[in-house]
Amino acid sequence: MKFNYQARDKKGKTQSGVIEAASREGALQILASHNLFITFLEAGETRPFFERNIAFFERVSLRDIMMFSRHLSVMFVSRVPLVESLQTLAAQTKSKSFKEKIFRLSEEVEGGTPFSQALAKYPDVFSPFYINMVKSGEASGTLSSVLEYLADHMEREYHLVSKIRSALVYPAFIVVLAFTVLSLLMFFVIPNLSKVLEQTGQELPGVTQFVLGLASLFRGFWWVFVLLGGGAVFFFLRWRKTPEGTRLLSHFYLRVPLLNSFLRMIYLSRFAENLSTLIAGGLPIVQALDITSRIVGNSLYTEIIEEAKNEVQQGNQISTVLQKYPSEFPPVFTQMVFVGEKSGTLDKTLSNIVSFYQKEVDRTVEAFLSIVEPALIVFLGLIVGGLLASVLLPLYQLGSL
Repeated sequence: MKFNYQARDKKGKTQSGVIEAASREGALQILASHNLFITFLEAGETRPFFERNIAFFERVSLRDIMMFSRHLSVMFVSRVPLVESLQTLAAQTKSKSFKEKIFRLSEEVEGGTPFSQALAKYPDVFSPFYINMVKSGEASGTLSSVLEYLADHMEREYHLVSKIRSALVYPAFIVVLAFTVLSLLMFFVIPNLSKVLEQTGQELPGVTQFVLGLASLFRGFWWVFVLLGGGAVFFFLRWRKTPEGTRLLSHFYLRVPLLNSFLRMIYLSRFAENLSTLIAGGLPIVQALDITSRIVGNSLYTEIIEEAKNEVQQGNQISTVLQKYPSEFPPVFTQMVFVGEKSGTLDKTLSNIVSFYQKEVDRTVEAFLSIVEPALIVFLGLIVGGLLASVLLPLYQLGSL
């Protein structure tokens, strides 16, 4: 929400304006961080419902963060001051929500706040990995190269997510098409055929009676199916956000045949890339493991990485923990980590692992697409053909008499 304010700076100069914050306390904190002494602060007028931003449509996408990182790295390499770069990017950003956040980042940096601390105020946009990489770049004076690496890293993440989404578009389309075709059959085709079958007076096969009964039930109580389906989806989405739901689903996904190997490669690649980058950036191994555990994307892997972090704090090696979980961390992966720890080149060893698993993910997605398309077409044909055959069979038998 927006707040109207009046304040004085250290020199006693009065200024006024409008600031946006989640609460009155948040507005006070933002103004205080700019060394302003507030003399007046009140909430602005509440906008009508139809003028308010809907949170779902105002989310900052992975693509937005990727483009922000890429453009910022280019401008930083070109020696454009950070504040000016942020203001330029904010003016060019289409997302209103992200535009406001970038403008606030420029104000924070202009006020003397380190860039990493400014980013940390938006944990819903910038991950701990992103923030700590910027922090390490500030400490080592290599922020330019860090920003360039972050742009490359975000681009790889974006292409991976895009590839997975594109692999799921066709199956989703087939499922929607199958549901539409089945609904049309249940509401229009089968009722007309059932009238013809009733006029023949012959005894119908069991499968035909089942299909006709199912169609009659669906037509009479379709709203019940819709309510039950919608309620099930709603409660499932709420449940999966709970700690217990997240943990159970993480374990379940890794037990599904075919899907488990694909997800395992993604998690291993993410673990290796983030950990190697953080170590190369100069972060202590314990802190690097802590950050990696929060962004790996699976609660089971998070638990294992946290266990490895605790072992490292006690003076043990990461590989001693990984070897206890051969299903999640293959022996080859654990062996390479062990070699990297012994030789003191863990970051380089993990980088080699990343390139291997990224290629494997690409091959798996391509193989999945080549198999799933004809399989779904056959599945749709069998479902629709089976329903029609069960209803048309009595008519065929009647015509052959």
